[in-house]
Amino acid sequence: MAITGKIINVSLGPGDPELITIKALKALQESTSIYCPGTVDKNGNLKSRSLTILQELPVDTTRIHCFPVSMSKDRTEANRIYDQIALEIREKINKGEIISITAEGDSGFYSSGNYLFEKLSNAGLPITTSAGIPAFIAAGALAGLHVVKQEEKLIVLPGTVSTEELQSLIGKNYVIVIMKLSQCTENIHRFIAKNPSLHVHYFENIGTTGELYCQDKDKIMTKEFPYFSLMIIKK
Repeated sequence: MAITGKIINVSLGPGDPELITIKALKALQESTSIYCPGTVDKNGNLKSRSLTILQELPVDTTRIHCFPVSMSKDRTEANRIYDQIALEIREKINKGEIISITAEGDSGFYSSGNYLFEKLSNAGLPITTSAGIPAFIAAGALAGLHVVKQEEKLIVLPGTVSTEELQSLIGKNYVIVIMKLSQCTENIHRFIAKNPSLHVHYFENIGTTGELYCQDKDKIMTKEFPYFSLMIIKK
């Protein structure tokens, strides 16, 4: 039987609902089901930044299905949920439904939804992707930064970076973006202390009402970085 439905991997942007693309918004509005990931807090409540963005957009919120994703390094439970959602989506597109799977920022850039995307793609299901604005681009705009210029090189790192790796990269004149700083707080503190002449731009919760931009190294050195944080470091 031919599949008549379709799946769209929708990028929501970093948090500000006005930063979603027109193409992504149209995809959401034509979708019969919209899936968005969330996490369960210590009190058992499901929290989702994707859902928060969706609720600010002109879309039918009754079509939204929010599902929990474990953030544990052990991916057993997360994969179980992804398998369950993939099966549910497959049944819906076989009935001709249009499905959106949402992701903050850009869906192809450090997105946890990539696991679900791969499962559906590997099953041969029809998937398209809408591009979005990643958080570090929105952060650069907030700070009025020209993130890279002329012959500068840019590297984007996950929050597993070591002090030694950062030292090597800055010595090679890279502009460094580090995502999800909570995983490497001590390493970053040591690196900044060792390199006091660097320009350090620190951001939290970009695109939300709680967004923060700070260049004060003394304040940065005392912070415990939250999950939704990033840094842009330049010579």
